[in-house]
Amino acid sequence: MNAQPAALAGQPGVIMPAHWRDFWALTKPGVIRLVVFTGLCGLLAAPGHIHPVIGFVAILCIAMGAGGAAALNQYHESDLDALMKRTANRPIPAGRMDREAALQFGLALSGFSVVIMGLAVNWLSAAILAFSIFYYAVIYTVWLKPNTPQNIVIGGGAGAFPPVIGWAAVTGDVTMLPILLFSIIFFWTPPHFWALALFVKMDYARVGIPMMPNVAGEKSTRHQVFGYSLVLFAITMAPYALGLTGATYGISAAVLTGIFVALAARVGFRVAGEGDTLKPEKQLFAYSIVYLFMVFTALVVDRAVVPVIGV
Repeated sequence: MNAQPAALAGQPGVIMPAHWRDFWALTKPGVIRLVVFTGLCGLLAAPGHIHPVIGFVAILCIAMGAGGAAALNQYHESDLDALMKRTANRPIPAGRMDREAALQFGLALSGFSVVIMGLAVNWLSAAILAFSIFYYAVIYTVWLKPNTPQNIVIGGGAGAFPPVIGWAAVTGDVTMLPILLFSIIFFWTPPHFWALALFVKMDYARVGIPMMPNVAGEKSTRHQVFGYSLVLFAITMAPYALGLTGATYGISAAVLTGIFVALAARVGFRVAGEGDTLKPEKQLFAYSIVYLFMVFTALVVDRAVVPVIGV
């Protein structure tokens, strides 16, 4: 792998060595935590048994695949990242690593994760993992993100695969419950990300990325944040309504998603004035991260307390 350091942007001849922390940063570790956690929850919620070592390998492969896809994303978007305040200090735009090193690192992580998953776990989970990497690195990053304000809506599928992969690693199949877990993350993504986009919209406008607030306007985006939160409520309650989970999950999901809807309503029906600090938007974004962790935790606890066979 070519880890030749890049020249510091704007200072020819000044070279900063690529550090292991830069490779770690390429994997977007903050995002990986959520990916690994939902993948682990899918694995723990699945009926049947998996050897702990094989289970660990499956989760490690999910982490590697997500990290590889993130590195490929940063490789492709390095020019845009350099223009955005939120991303300018990433390894490539900051001049700590050249693009070729990032590309090789991303391809290696992605390839190893799929091959190891297939050989050590099963090929269904490996195939889903491979498609999720392709979805994020190509369908979302290359095609959707720069071309349509629906990028987050359609692209939400990229981050929704981990629980399905975890489930398939145990069972070798995909049934209704993992599909619903996929759907929860899929419909959670737009209000989660648009809450962020509302208070960093100038960054996206500067680089020409058609995020919803910049294309459809704040009012439309706010209404959609609230609308998707209502869909999320229905999808999150579906596992309980269909008898796939017990009351522990049902009650937890109702309370947690009810809070989500209330916060989304504050965002959806307000008008930001001059000098507005956008506190409700920041609160929704922060809660949305905690929310997903808690809903999936409730699922695992529910499945441990009230095992459901054959779902």
